[in-house]
Amino acid sequence: MTSFKSAALAALLCGVAMPALAQDLTIGRSSEQSSIDPQFSRTGNNQMTSTMIFGRLVEFDANLQVSPGLAESWQNIDPTTWEIKLRSGVTFHDGSAFTADDVIFSLERADEVPNSPAPYTDQVSAVAGMEKVDDLTIRITTNAPAPTLMEDIGRVFIVSKAATEGRSSEDFMTPEVAVGTGPYKFVSWTPGETLELQAHDGFYGTAPEFKDVEVRFISNDAARVAALLSGAVDVIDAVPPTDVATVENSDGFSVFSTQSGRIIYLGLSMRADTAPGVAGADGQPLADNPFKDPRVRKAVSLMIDRQLIVDRILGGSGVPAGQLVPEVLGGHADDVIPDQPDLEQAKALLTEAGYPEGFSLTISSSNDRFPGDADLAQALGQMLTRGGLKVSGVQVFPYNVYSKAATAGEYGAFVFSLGSSTPTSGPSLQALLHSYDKEAGVGAFNRVRYSNAEFDSAIDTALQEFDEAKRIEMLQDATRLVFEDTPIVPLYWQVIHWGLKDGLAITAGLSEDTLPQEIRSAE
Repeated sequence: MTSFKSAALAALLCGVAMPALAQDLTIGRSSEQSSIDPQFSRTGNNQMTSTMIFGRLVEFDANLQVSPGLAESWQNIDPTTWEIKLRSGVTFHDGSAFTADDVIFSLERADEVPNSPAPYTDQVSAVAGMEKVDDLTIRITTNAPAPTLMEDIGRVFIVSKAATEGRSSEDFMTPEVAVGTGPYKFVSWTPGETLELQAHDGFYGTAPEFKDVEVRFISNDAARVAALLSGAVDVIDAVPPTDVATVENSDGFSVFSTQSGRIIYLGLSMRADTAPGVAGADGQPLADNPFKDPRVRKAVSLMIDRQLIVDRILGGSGVPAGQLVPEVLGGHADDVIPDQPDLEQAKALLTEAGYPEGFSLTISSSNDRFPGDADLAQALGQMLTRGGLKVSGVQVFPYNVYSKAATAGEYGAFVFSLGSSTPTSGPSLQALLHSYDKEAGVGAFNRVRYSNAEFDSAIDTALQEFDEAKRIEMLQDATRLVFEDTPIVPLYWQVIHWGLKDGLAITAGLSEDTLPQEIRSAE
């Protein structure tokens, strides 16, 4: 029996269409992509949609391990030269042949998309040159030894050169431009409402089970759960922890749960001599940005009770974190553990740094990116207040607005997240914590503009090591080094939940994607 009363259910479903019979598959999704252009943004919501429509050189399993995709095989000719053999017989959705020209065009375009809030620059930064050997063979030279090259360029979605060349991101709103090799063809997108897809009959991989797919964007948690329990949709993602039991105990429905590789963290801006929303305890401007002092950043971390957040706000749907990646991924250092709350030590560090009375700040967050994000911001405000800081406000925004502003440096203290997308911590460390350098293609997600030359050298060296065991040890050392400095304040890794009607199952893992090609009839 459902715990929803009929009147409440009707109210929650206001504006949510409920056909008598669902299409082949109808998904209720919490977050919406900002573009159909698969290279516009590396944010998780965009990549999720792109994975339905576009192919990549390699595939990643539930634990982010690599297998062949559009690239059938690859080898090192020497430390800076790779030869890649492409899969034969692959066609785009418009029937045209997939060739080396499309790969070269896509990799060249990846860091050139205008106004990207999260560019693919890091993924292609190692590439010095590309040569087409024949239609199905590419030779790539790198600036330096790059043992993770295939993991890196393998994240870039491949577009059709013929359909895309000379087109803008906005043009991807039409099926004639949004041409991929993925399991589903793009049909239409009505922003704020639905995404329509149709299975690609010529897909080279395992054929998806459902022909017609409708993705409905339902950002409100209660409305999304209600849509599932009413039969309006077949699957939902981001089931709020507080509603897991409701779904599980409702006849005809089940919940699938797994730990993700997404780290939720508090960013403290070090971009300039002042940080937005930060002032003295008396509200007057400060001479220096307090977040540039590692003692202050450590003090903030020591004010936070991560386990309380997991227990009270997330209902147990999280794992306290002290570094970027969980233990199942290479580079995780077992001895880098989450800070435990210690208000006395936090106060001592603030005093030592010159802020005995603390200072004031505003905390910013999205309100629809992941379960509990707005509540998390409020809880952090309370914890920092108890720790001796003055929280002058907590502001929350829709993610599609918030992410652009965070990338532009408009927030001083802000909640953000980063999903792991590769088998090791290396690319995440390089993207999030390496000193920002647009030309070198590093630090693309370093919104706080943290900079540590010793760490930069350590991560750069680790990512040039071909011996996998040694490279992982070096990544662990780099993790130990950088988190001694509290570059960000790690909070927790998500445990995420999907709700499904009986008879359906989903394959999902660290990437936390909700993909129609990974949904099937349960055996």
